[in-house]
Order: sequence, then structure tokens, then C-alpha cells
Amino acid sequence: MQYRSYAFSYALLFAVLTIVAISPSAAQPPQHPPSVRAAPKVPTIINPAPTAQDWADIAKLPDWSGVWNPKITDQDAQIKTNPPPWNEVAKKKIDHMFAEEKAGRPPLVFFGCFPEAHPTWMLVTHNAMEILFTPGRVTMLGESDGNRLRRIYTDGRPHPDDPDPTFHGHSIGHWEGDTLVVDTIGILPQAPLAISEAAGIPNNGDMHVIERIHLAEKDILHVDLEIIAPKILTKPWKTTRIFFRQRARKFDIVEGVCVQGDYSERVDANGDHVFVPVEKTIWGNIVPK
Repeated sequence: MQYRSYAFSYALLFAVLTIVAISPSAAQPPQHPPSVRAAPKVPTIINPAPTAQDWADIAKLPDWSGVWNPKITDQDAQIKTNPPPWNEVAKKKIDHMFAEEKAGRPPLVFFGCFPEAHPTWMLVTHNAMEILFTPGRVTMLGESDGNRLRRIYTDGRPHPDDPDPTFHGHSIGHWEGDTLVVDTIGILPQAPLAISEAAGIPNNGDMHVIERIHLAEKDILHVDLEIIAPKILTKPWKTTRIFFRQRARKFDIVEGVCVQGDYSERVDANGDHVFVPVEKTIWGNIVPK
């Protein structure tokens, strides 16, 4: 009966192989020991939710509430007393712009609804602004062209390695006592460096602005600027701009739409309220009908 012994052995071997083949542990690939498994990726929280302590810290900052109006007479005076150190090419352009203004042909430094940009907004604005404190950020809101918005990050983040250029650039700040120190890079090369509404030229790239913003008196804000613009200046330019606080409601900033003055309000044939373009001169004056 030897063939029965062989048959039994073969049957037993077949059964063992079948059990191994269908075992769940056998069907899975070998697992790495816990010590060599890749750690899960934790997403970086760029804007974490503020805590109660973050809001409490806001109350410790200096009071910059209210509306701030620029001292325009000082802006005008500094054109002569503290002009930028223009390089030779830039100086010729600026002199030509002043000559055109004197001849009644003021050049269009600001056009096309583009923002006045940084640092020109601080340098030559004739309009009011508000400054808002929130955790990790100081926000500046301005009147007029509808694009006056600056975000100054105070949450400790660095500048991006390769910032996308914008009109107001990328600003980070920190507090030194009651002074906000702001560093701004990434400003579009087309953004002008202007000393008046009729004299300003593109910075042409690599502009860097450092500000120290602080209360000189209870209702007087100073913005001390150091402007590095190597394509148009021979050295860094240091200047200060002065803003006065207003608390009366009549000084609240209002909505500004830069092209609204280019249109007249009409009612069309369908009874709809619409804007209709008006004819204007190259200097922005409405052509009388």
C-alpha cells in the first residue's frame, strides 16, 4: 500500500501550500518596521487663528485710531529742502516734468487707475488714511483711487524668497517699543517714485523701502522713510512725512473710485441708471459742451 502513503503526502503538501497562498498576511507586501516609516507631512499654517492673548496684545500697542491727513505744505517744502538724490538721467527727467507743469502741461504720473503705490502713497498723498491693528498684521486703508491698501505682516514671517512684484510690495514689520519698523521689497519696477503729483518716474526695479512709523505727539504721526532705488538714485534717500489725526466724523475716509469722474450719471432709454463716458482733455479736464 505504498502508493497510498505517497498520495497522502502529496495531499498534505497541497493543503499546506493552499493555506499559505490564501493567508491575508501572505497576500500583503512586507511592512517596514515602525522606526523607518516616513513621517506624515504636517501642513504649514500660514495664517493661524488668533488667540485671546493675541487680541489682548493689541491693546498694548500705541493708539493710532482715527483718520490721518497728510501735511501737504511739508510735502511741497521738501521738494526744495530735501530732494531725492537723483542720478543724472533721472534728474533730467524730473526737471523736464517740472518744466512741463510750469508750462501748463502737467505730466500724468498717475493714470489708468493704477495705485499710487509704495512709497509714493506715503510721500505725496493728499487724501486721508486709516490704520487698523489685527493680530499679526497692520493694515493701511486710503481714500481716492480705490487701490490704497497696504498689508504689513507682523507675525514674524520673512519675505518670500522670490516675491511676486506688486504696486505696494511685500511688507513685514516689527515693533521696537512704540515704533513700527517696516521693511518692504518686491515693488513693481513700473511703480513711480514721486515727489509731487506732477513729478515722478518709474523706480525701474530693486527698490527697497525701510520705514519707522511712530507718534511724534499725541495727534501727529511721523513716517520716517529710507528709500533705496539704485536704478534712479545715487544713494539712499531719507525723508519724513507728517500726518495729523482727525477724530471728527466728517473726516472719515470714503469710497474712492478712480474713474467715476470720467463718466456722467444718466438714465438710458430702458429706464436704467447708467454711467456714460464724458470727453476729457489729456490732462483730465472735462471738455465743456
